[in-house]
Amino acid sequence: MSDPSPVLADLRVEGQALDALVGPLAADRWATPTPAAGWTIAHQIAHLAWTDQQALRAATDPDGFRRAAEAALASPDTFVDEGAEEGARRPPAELLAHWRAGREALHDALAAYTGGRLPWFGPPMSITSMATARLMETWAHGQDVADALGAVREPTARLRHVAHIGVRARNFAFLAHGLTPPEEEFRVELRAPGPDGGVWTYGPEDAAQRVSGDALGFCLLVTQRAHRDDVDVRAEGAEAERWLGIAQAFAGPPGPGRSPRPAAAPKGPTA
Repeated sequence: MSDPSPVLADLRVEGQALDALVGPLAADRWATPTPAAGWTIAHQIAHLAWTDQQALRAATDPDGFRRAAEAALASPDTFVDEGAEEGARRPPAELLAHWRAGREALHDALAAYTGGRLPWFGPPMSITSMATARLMETWAHGQDVADALGAVREPTARLRHVAHIGVRARNFAFLAHGLTPPEEEFRVELRAPGPDGGVWTYGPEDAAQRVSGDALGFCLLVTQRAHRDDVDVRAEGAEAERWLGIAQAFAGPPGPGRSPRPAAAPKGPTA
């Protein structure tokens, strides 16, 4: 089993980065709408807090988690929104404290865990996979918060975890859309953040189906935080082209994605 320590450390830092955005907000700013329809900043943090609590329960009380999962899956189309809605009704200071405490408790529980795979809403997950999934979701919902606040986040090497899930979830994305996954592997080459970030590569070098471009753009695309027209990611081959139109790094049914950013209005003549 791979050592989960590096991704656990990155998960903690990712949470702290989002905390730096929401921690200083006045209470009324938590009601700011985000790009996710019907979700405010409070909903975004409440969702992360709820999911962290479920992961904590999976690591510390698997029987309790199974009961909670059965109850949640009895309403598969609404349980995520219901959890976010319930948490968003808390006063912002209380919600923030709850999220912070849950993040730390989950980190400690995952670091100390010595059992097998954790039960989850989908297939059971290793500690490393669970931590990677929590980082991906924290980053993705953090992007919603940043967009709502008009903040620009500098991409970091932590995006490698998000890209990894995006690549690994290729077949799931096809299945989620009722399509048969391709049998052949794809080659993915992503420019890492920073001037000396290098290139992150996945799959055989001689693969006919290829995806290449900017790592940040790929991560925004597979988390459905940006439209394909707005990212620097290219496909070679029909199946790779199809994948970029349906890619998703998250579990559950396909999301609606994001609309393209409106084109900038042409500048008229100056007076």
